[in-house]
Amino acid sequence: MPEYRNGKGGGRPGAPRGGKEYGSKGYAPRGERGGFGSKRSYEERTSAPKKPYGKPGPKADRPPRGPKSAPAPRAPRPRPSYAPVYGEPANLENILAGRNPIREAILNGRHIEKLLVAKGLTGSALEIIARARAAGIVVQEVERNRLDAIYSNHQGMLAYASAAEYATLEEIMAIPAERGEDPFFVILDGVTDPHNLGAILRSAACAGAHGVIVPERRAAGLVPAAVKAAAGALEHIAVAKVGNLRQTVEILKEAGIWLMAADAEGESVYETDLSGPICLVIGSEGDGVSPLVRSHCDRTLSLPMSNGMESLNASVAAGILLYEIRKTRGEL
Repeated sequence: MPEYRNGKGGGRPGAPRGGKEYGSKGYAPRGERGGFGSKRSYEERTSAPKKPYGKPGPKADRPPRGPKSAPAPRAPRPRPSYAPVYGEPANLENILAGRNPIREAILNGRHIEKLLVAKGLTGSALEIIARARAAGIVVQEVERNRLDAIYSNHQGMLAYASAAEYATLEEIMAIPAERGEDPFFVILDGVTDPHNLGAILRSAACAGAHGVIVPERRAAGLVPAAVKAAAGALEHIAVAKVGNLRQTVEILKEAGIWLMAADAEGESVYETDLSGPICLVIGSEGDGVSPLVRSHCDRTLSLPMSNGMESLNASVAAGILLYEIRKTRGEL
């Protein structure tokens, strides 16, 4: 019968155990072992001092812990704001949401820059839209998800209310007569940046202009950003909103006012007579004065450029031209 050695056999009763008869490692007989592979006896294991738990050494020998430092303040999580629509500033203060607030604002004659409505509205929304158009408010249809990005509970329409009051064209034209001065007006043709609008209003007020005229469509209105950029100028200068700039230009010309359009191809402002009743026309930031409005102006003005530059920012050009007009009027 074969012997089970070197760990190759499973063992059998009566088989030699221990030493090389049990395996290559030479385990000691059961009576000589300490149990589970340990070479210490039971008395040696139980009489040995136990090691203390935790870190070695008494607590008195440890250095005292310092005070816990306060956790670093967590940066405030930015609150989501609504996405601006078509260049409107991200400011909820001038937004009217819902059908009843918008209807009441229209009925009470509140100035509204624009009314955004979701496509496919029916019912009472159609009556509100009709009232808005009758009041001369710009109505623009957009996808509903665009309204959702601005305000959650909108009932299919949002209105941008003006942050300041507008004057009428008639009220502005009456100001020079009341002061006994030659008319001095500014027309903004498609200035869409509210910060540029505010800066021009401030320059116009400082230069002594009697009023600024802006169109209803494709132009910035008196939204909070423009009012803030104006830095208090609206307390000293009137702003009128008109539906048709070409007709407004014709009304001013019939009143004996000279229309001067800012244009890179025009004659130098330093070689032009700027005396008498005058209205300065400033165009958009990218395209300048529109061809239709420019064709109805009396003259075009330009500022000489150096170093190959082609144009100035709309508000900067307006400021220079306004003060040249004031200088010609003998107010400097």
